[in-house]
Amino acid sequence: MQIFGVDIGGSGIKGAPVDLDRGDLAQERHKVLTPHPATPEGVVECVREVVEHFGWTGPVGATFPGVITDGIARSAANVDKSWIGTDISGLVSERIGGAPVTVLNDADAAGVAEMHFGAGRGRTGTVIVLTLGTGIGSAVFTGGRLVPNTELGHLELGGHDAEKRASSRAREDEDLSWEHWARRVQKYLAHVEMLFSPELFIIGGGVSRKAHKFLPLIKGIEAELVPAQLQNNAGIVGAAMAASSGPSPSGA
Repeated sequence: MQIFGVDIGGSGIKGAPVDLDRGDLAQERHKVLTPHPATPEGVVECVREVVEHFGWTGPVGATFPGVITDGIARSAANVDKSWIGTDISGLVSERIGGAPVTVLNDADAAGVAEMHFGAGRGRTGTVIVLTLGTGIGSAVFTGGRLVPNTELGHLELGGHDAEKRASSRAREDEDLSWEHWARRVQKYLAHVEMLFSPELFIIGGGVSRKAHKFLPLIKGIEAELVPAQLQNNAGIVGAAMAASSGPSPSGA
């Protein structure tokens, strides 16, 4: 069974049909740069471009970097603030010809995919998936069930939003060494661990492809710490999974 997934991020918008039996992309993903400013009109036009690249006409799952309830954006940390209050499901559906669209938080989507097909498979304790990218996304699971829209990237770290200090973008913008950045990530993980006592951290986002450069440098975390197995495709896969089961009241 194939369903289309599209992952809306602060730097790029990428999508592909997903083989839900394997939990992997059925075709090579297509990616376009997120427009700046990242307004609803500009971003949804990019989503249309990604979907039409494959000639897709069926149901679509989409992620969004913010809190989502009933398909509506309730926050917009790394895109234009005009997203807040926007019916993303309806807007995207209208632009792609009326196909049903299911929207959920981007990290929640990645987490759902990792729990079903990746590094969290079979784990029933408290598991936290963190996506280190333009910001920091989070997905918290207990007993295999998602607690949606946690947004732990906005916890305070050193007087700042944690994602301003420990995201992948922070490393790039400040030209930090892997060692320096790993110390920041370690502080962040220690804070999250103090609050939630997870048994497992799964580190995702694009930087997960380079996990060998920084995960071994992180010390003193009691929870198991592993890279995401689906890496940066997890959001696309999770979006497709959500679309396959249809919209839910929580948006998750």
